[in-house]
Amino acid sequence: MTHALQHLLAPERIAFVGASARANTVGLDMLHTIRRGGFAGTVYAVNPGHDEIDGVPCYANLAALPQAPDLAVLAVRNDRLEAALRDTAAAGIRAAVIFASCILPDDTDPPLHARLAAIARSAGIAVCGGNCMGFYNDLDGVWVCGFPSQRIRRPGGIALLAHSGSVFGALAHNDPRLRFAFAISPGQEMTVTIADYLDYVVERPEVRAVGLFLETARDPAGLRAALAKAAQRRVPVVALKVGRTEAAAAAALTHTGAIAGSDAAYAALFDRYGVLRVETLDEMTATLLLLQTGRVAAPGGVVAIHDSGGEREMTIDLAERAGVPFAAITAETRHSLAAQLDPGLAAENPLDAWGTGDNFVPLFAGCFTDLLADPNAALGLFCADFRDDYYLHAGFAQAARAAAATTDKPVAIVTSYTQLRHDRIALELTEAGVPVLDGSANGLAAARGALAWRDFLARPMDPPPPAPDARAWLARLAAGAAPSEAEVLDLLGAFGIPTAAHALAGNAADADAAASRVGFPVVLKTAMPGIAHKSERGGVVLDLRDAVAVREAYGSMATALGPRVMLARMLPAGPELALGAVRDPQFGPVVMLGAGGTLVELLDDRVAALPPFGPATARRLLDRLRMRRMLDGFRGGPATDLAVLADLVARFSVLVHELRAVVREIDVNPVICGPFPAAVDGLLVVG
Repeated sequence: MTHALQHLLAPERIAFVGASARANTVGLDMLHTIRRGGFAGTVYAVNPGHDEIDGVPCYANLAALPQAPDLAVLAVRNDRLEAALRDTAAAGIRAAVIFASCILPDDTDPPLHARLAAIARSAGIAVCGGNCMGFYNDLDGVWVCGFPSQRIRRPGGIALLAHSGSVFGALAHNDPRLRFAFAISPGQEMTVTIADYLDYVVERPEVRAVGLFLETARDPAGLRAALAKAAQRRVPVVALKVGRTEAAAAAALTHTGAIAGSDAAYAALFDRYGVLRVETLDEMTATLLLLQTGRVAAPGGVVAIHDSGGEREMTIDLAERAGVPFAAITAETRHSLAAQLDPGLAAENPLDAWGTGDNFVPLFAGCFTDLLADPNAALGLFCADFRDDYYLHAGFAQAARAAAATTDKPVAIVTSYTQLRHDRIALELTEAGVPVLDGSANGLAAARGALAWRDFLARPMDPPPPAPDARAWLARLAAGAAPSEAEVLDLLGAFGIPTAAHALAGNAADADAAASRVGFPVVLKTAMPGIAHKSERGGVVLDLRDAVAVREAYGSMATALGPRVMLARMLPAGPELALGAVRDPQFGPVVMLGAGGTLVELLDDRVAALPPFGPATARRLLDRLRMRRMLDGFRGGPATDLAVLADLVARFSVLVHELRAVVREIDVNPVICGPFPAAVDGLLVVG
């Protein structure tokens, strides 16, 4: 079945509307560009003032063409766009590219962009743009771009989808090590979104890795489906999501008219589908270079060989900061290294192998080969500051290639400095399957991404716990009234989540009886409607150990806040975890967990996930928290039953998923962790 974007991205016939014979114009440059890309199909120029332009036959309008093209490239001014797109629709053309901004001064309502979108949707036209740079399809030789460059068509395995035209140009027009299958500038995504492009490129078997520069998701469900397809096809996606801070989100809204979206929701989305998140374009390109080799990291950690003790120490420091583990090499590997190294050099990982320099090529090749062969080695980094026309680095290149040929593990060169003069040797090595990654931090980010992709591929099947019959709760919450804390605890219990024993009371006698039923010591909490944050109002009294203490505390609370209270069994102290969920407007409910109790707002220690998920995912999320060590019995405290806690978190994710239509927010804080983890407090917002 032909993909919906086939006519746009891989057309056989293209009409360039607004073609021009004038130099240094989009109208002429786009004709030069399609020729330079090696397009083998039919090209028409459309301009009523010419019979031909630059050797391309020219026609007065689209209706005059001898055959209807698959794609119309509309290189006309904003005030002519509406008529041009109507002509495109009338000619039965299925796809269009619009470079112009689609903004008119003193425009009417709806504005030009909306009118163009309506025309395109009505006619079923797939539009790249407006306000875009176009695209390069290096696999099929289709270059639709009105902005000249010196790039050379070198088809490869990288697909770049960039919401920024400048990012598109920076990556597609410069470093020849980046061999693209596609580079696409979606612009305003009039009818085709980045989700649609992703869906298309991951279907092409040549694509080995995708880079996303993402401002927003105009089609959240489509993006989620496309990421799922990429994961299913084992195509790694590297994402740089901008608009994470309040100021950047405001700038994104001004720039694109689109809401950047909740960063927690994107973090959860990326975690679900194994998307590798990066912070800079340098990290993105380094990660793409490593992944485009198609090699998957083995179990274990990184092995590295250096020609500098000082740079080795710097790499160790940076790796710890980046969360990149080094492999614990075996005694056998150490013995083999020691037999090759010059005196005074330690047989360890990372390895400084530079001594006298005698026979350095076989020395580095042999040592690097031994490191890569270690059973605990996941991938290998050859760390040196390569430059062109230097015998030493030519020898290092020979050694690196020889070692890489002995393994199917990923192997890369990592330089410590990003401004080295190594264009030729870096390209030669990268094309030989040993990519050169510039800058220690960028190389380590790429290694981290490769390890994360390996771990994603190894994730076990993790079905969520079964959901109970929730129809009664759906009906109760759909009625609109906010549930009490006791009801929230009952709801948690209905989904199999352990909670502290609790009971309600409306007078002193009932409070005495309730305390006896739940068992001392107890916590007394106000249950008066409308009091959400009870502690701040004096609505919580802890550690009441007998009936006398309950009566005294009840009297004071009833006088200050009202007679309705809840009594709950006070659980033994332990590490406190916070569970919560919000309904994101783009991606639906998002579960969050982190340090709980009074630390929930003080410590930035939380992770996010899309529900529902199983206990293995819950355990992985818990392991990512900084408070994780506390769950093992920190400083003599009780150890938490992690299996029980992971099951509790997974069941909470099922609750969030099942009630997603009626719950806007839910906060369960804290969950007391220990031998018997249980929730002791809850707040739910309906809507």
